[in-house]
Amino acid sequence: MTLHSRPQPRPGILDISPYVPGKSGPKGAKIHKLSSNESPFGASAMAVAAYKAAGDRLELYPDGSATLLRSAIASRYGLMAENIVCGAGSDELLQMLAHAYLGPGDEAIYSQYGFLVYPIAIQSSGATPVVAPETDYLADVDAILARVTGKTRMVFLANPNNPTGRYLPFSEVRRLHAGLPAGVLLVLDAAYAEYVRRNDYEAGIELVATTSNVVMTRTFSKIYGLAALRLGWAYCPAHVADVLNRVRGPFNISGPAIAAGAAAMADQDFVEGAIAHNDVWLDWLSTELTRLGLEVTPSVGNFVLVHFPADEARNAHAADSYLQAHGFVVRRMDAYGLRGALRISVGSQEANQGLVGCLKAFMS
Repeated sequence: MTLHSRPQPRPGILDISPYVPGKSGPKGAKIHKLSSNESPFGASAMAVAAYKAAGDRLELYPDGSATLLRSAIASRYGLMAENIVCGAGSDELLQMLAHAYLGPGDEAIYSQYGFLVYPIAIQSSGATPVVAPETDYLADVDAILARVTGKTRMVFLANPNNPTGRYLPFSEVRRLHAGLPAGVLLVLDAAYAEYVRRNDYEAGIELVATTSNVVMTRTFSKIYGLAALRLGWAYCPAHVADVLNRVRGPFNISGPAIAAGAAAMADQDFVEGAIAHNDVWLDWLSTELTRLGLEVTPSVGNFVLVHFPADEARNAHAADSYLQAHGFVVRRMDAYGLRGALRISVGSQEANQGLVGCLKAFMS
């Protein structure tokens, strides 16, 4: 038996690259934080009121089944509440799925520029992550299917994808599902679904409802503006919901989060306002950045992936430093292998116009 001077983690844990969130700016200065795809509108007034009211009941454990929240989601989308599982952000649900269905000797596939939580979830479960190359920053169904082996247990697909902003039409998602063995779980991460304005897009509800090996995850962190509360949900086949309810913590969502989430789901006027803002400013930001000579990957989310020249004075790192010095905090993409790009969230009108003006000065 090998003796160690201190407790040792399970093999593979120290091979995991920790997730690094988007930067915040220095305190005190006027800062436009465009690094984490947060809502420029804050949260719904109805959600804030429900959150504050829940402050009168902090001595009580929350409803472990999150019945109020699951009912609100089910009512909004016409779903069966018993097939909904809620979590502390969709991140927790992704981790739960990996821990419940993956283990040593298993493989799970994700696309080249997929969300960095996927490899963390896979590796922390003891399984092996398998990366499928993308084509033009878009998940490639054939590349994913080509990497399916007898060891494959799960496929993660962010649709739309963060950080590229691109999406697969529903016909391609169906083709991907049709090519997977029945024992492989397809996880559709639809964190940015509410922003998509394309007739050929579907978040995954239909596929979950008509199959036994698809799960869709969603979040309250983006368009609903509840990122601080860590709140997400998954729509699952009954047998998957049963598994997740066995492995999740008994009170994995706080009472104030349940109350705020249910109220947010009921305030669709707030959501429509956020969508309308994004429709205008996503297009404006993409157009104006392109006019500066920058390459912008077409996005359907609330952010853009912007590619900078290779020369040292005008590259992505120089741009990031310049923007931060002028009060604009954006996201470097080094962790994704995209050292030449920055991801920039769609912010308020003031933030968007100020950012473009700042980059115009930088580029000139």
